[in-house]
Amino acid sequence: MRVLYFAWLREKIGASSEELDLPPEVATVGALIDWLKARGPRHRDAFSGEGIVRCAVDHEFAGVEAPIGNAGEIAFFPPVTGG
Repeated sequence: MRVLYFAWLREKIGASSEELDLPPEVATVGALIDWLKARGPRHRDAFSGEGIVRCAVDHEFAGVEAPIGNAGEIAFFPPVTGG
C-alpha cells in the first residue's frame, strides 16, 4: 500500500510517500494512524494532532472509522483553508 504525506506532515516525517505492508489487524484509518505513530518519533510527532489531520482512501475523503480494505493509496494532509 502506498501512503502519501502532504504539507507539514511530509516535513515532519521526512518523506512524501512510503510503500508499506500493513499487518492484517490494521483495518481502519484510525488503526493505521496508531500503527504509524508506533513506527517512531517522526511519525508520532506528525500524527500527535491527529484530530486535525485529514485522510483520503483511494482519493475519497475518509474518517478514522473508514475501512482500509484493499486500498492502493492512502493520503494524509492538513485541513485546507481558502479565501
